[in-house]
Amino acid sequence: MASMFDTDTPSNLTEFSVSELSGSIKRTVENAFDHVRVRGEISGYRGPHSSGHAYFSLKDDRARIDAVVWKGTFSRLRFRPEEGMEVIATGKVTTFPGSSKYQIVIENLEPAGAGALMALLEERRRKLAAEGLFDQERKRPLPYLPRVIGVVTSPTGAVIRDILHRITDRFPVHVIVWPVKVQGEGSGEEVAAAIRGFNAFAPDGPAPRPDVLIVARGGGSLEDLWSFNDEIVVRAAAESAIPLISAVGHETDWTLIDHAADMRAPTPTGAAEMAVPVKADLDAQIAGLAARLRGSASRQMDHRRQAVRALVRALPSLDQLLALPRRRFDEAALGLGRGLERTTIVKRRSFERASAGLRLDLLTNRLGQQRQALTDRLSRADRCVERQLLSERGRVARLDASLKTLPARLTSQLQREGQHLASLMRHADTAISHTLSRSRSALAGQDRVLQSLSYMNVLKRGYAVVRDANERPLTRAAGVAEGSALSIQFADGRVSAVAGEGGAPTDPAPVPVSAPVSGPTPASPKRKAPKPEVSSEPPKQGSLF
Repeated sequence: MASMFDTDTPSNLTEFSVSELSGSIKRTVENAFDHVRVRGEISGYRGPHSSGHAYFSLKDDRARIDAVVWKGTFSRLRFRPEEGMEVIATGKVTTFPGSSKYQIVIENLEPAGAGALMALLEERRRKLAAEGLFDQERKRPLPYLPRVIGVVTSPTGAVIRDILHRITDRFPVHVIVWPVKVQGEGSGEEVAAAIRGFNAFAPDGPAPRPDVLIVARGGGSLEDLWSFNDEIVVRAAAESAIPLISAVGHETDWTLIDHAADMRAPTPTGAAEMAVPVKADLDAQIAGLAARLRGSASRQMDHRRQAVRALVRALPSLDQLLALPRRRFDEAALGLGRGLERTTIVKRRSFERASAGLRLDLLTNRLGQQRQALTDRLSRADRCVERQLLSERGRVARLDASLKTLPARLTSQLQREGQHLASLMRHADTAISHTLSRSRSALAGQDRVLQSLSYMNVLKRGYAVVRDANERPLTRAAGVAEGSALSIQFADGRVSAVAGEGGAPTDPAPVPVSAPVSGPTPASPKRKAPKPEVSSEPPKQGSLF
């Protein structure tokens, strides 16, 4: 049997080259769809290319088609396309043989709506803005020279390499990378957890706490960047106590985290430039300031030196300054001898006057006077002590007389208090008797009202209460099933019965009132029913209903 891959087998199929096949497909597609109108949402729009052409995609909820607007057509459009805008595109469908793709070449664009994602994004933006998460007052300034920078991004992309390279070039600092997914399912939760994780670092913990955070991602379509529009990410950025820089996408890309962040960078590289200054510029600035400081200090010293020299020239000489004090000193030295002589004469005269009054008889008289005054004072003190002793003896005698009459006064007071207590006890007995009498009268009246309302009085007039096996009163014969156990209460006791056909009880069996009825007891037709036993207990209070 010949193999299906045998090249010697003749065939009538036409053999095409790849270029011929691609060209044929291109002509077929262009002939079949040379003028179409397509409605869809713009996705992946980044503005016109450097060549002037614009490349993006049109999509709906189930499919996507690449689109291109040539430079000449783009300049004639009545409005500029925007990411997420729903439009109606008019053009022709063609293929791109180089990659076996088909696309629509747009000749005209008309707006058709804002698109589902953009509408959702706008609604979420308004909601979060109303909560104040985007207020300018919440934003904090970035530290000028951070010691540690925390970066939240993918560890495998080019973004982290760009950030590290730019930080190393500008001002090398310690960088901590928290690896997360930046696209796809669960990426928003990872980014929010990373922001909160950095904020949970202790200032003196094993890992240094960052002074500034950078949340970064490369460019992409609205769908690629949608994780950074999640509400959980925006709230985590707004709650961050560490200043945060948002660097998501390119310069034309805007996400909700850009509004909540303290600073928005157009690119991840721009975020690195915002985070740290240029070390070489700082060194040059410091060197310039140091040179200016040295020059200023030198000029200030020269100025001060000149001022001191001018002051020195204006000051008088040392001889001129000391001439007047030296003359006063010489004059004082000349008058010192004469002053000492006059002072000595004055002091001698004063001593002579004082010594003239110091005679022995005068001193003896003064001592006698002082001794007599002392004797008078001692005699007056003795008389005062005697008067005080007499006064205290009189007071003690009065107290002694008062203590002797104290028992009699106490006995009289006790007798008066006993009589008063007996009077109060008699009044209390009378009051208690009156109160008990009124309470007995009120209780008797209440008992009469209770007895008048008791259903037992109704039973005494010939009525009875019928209850089922559960002790529930029965008010209608229709509710009694045949053969069910019944309990009938009369004024003098209870009897048991079984409901017969038509609801009439047959062959009742008496039971004591005090014994509970647990179920129906079959009655024998040959035995007579015994007399019901009447309970000696008083009837219980109940209700007819």
